[in-house]
Amino acid sequence: MKPSNLFDSDDRAVSPVIGVILMVAITVILAAVIGTFVLGLGDSLGDSQPTAQLDVNFETAGSSNNVVIEHSGGDRIASDTLEVVVSDLDSNAEVNATVPGALSVGDSVSADTSGSSNTSVTNVRVRIIHQPSDSILLDQERELTTAVEIDDSVSGLTFS
Repeated sequence: MKPSNLFDSDDRAVSPVIGVILMVAITVILAAVIGTFVLGLGDSLGDSQPTAQLDVNFETAGSSNNVVIEHSGGDRIASDTLEVVVSDLDSNAEVNATVPGALSVGDSVSADTSGSSNTSVTNVRVRIIHQPSDSILLDQERELTTAVEIDDSVSGLTFS
């Protein structure tokens, strides 16, 4: 081997190989970006449901039948984003409400379910729906030992 061949470099094939690799990489990146927009994967990122542990209890005190929602852990839930649906499993009596104010850990809200045209129920289903993401945070069916009253003649529950 001649010493002059050690320092003679032939770089003619390097440039086309790098060019082909760059063109393939750019094509793959463009395909991924266009595919994301076409499939609409970027649209659902803003409306994610909060992660929260909510508990529902029913309390009867005198003539009041209260449904109590307690936030016992997780994310803070912004005001007017929760819809509460309390329904009777035996009949189709159902009342809806929105929760005013924000719910943070340790907060609780309650509403009186009784009114003028009452239906006494023991099989109750409570759903709490996060409206922006349209997802159900809580869906519980309970058989209560003490009957509560659901007034489906009013426009909705009032939580405070």
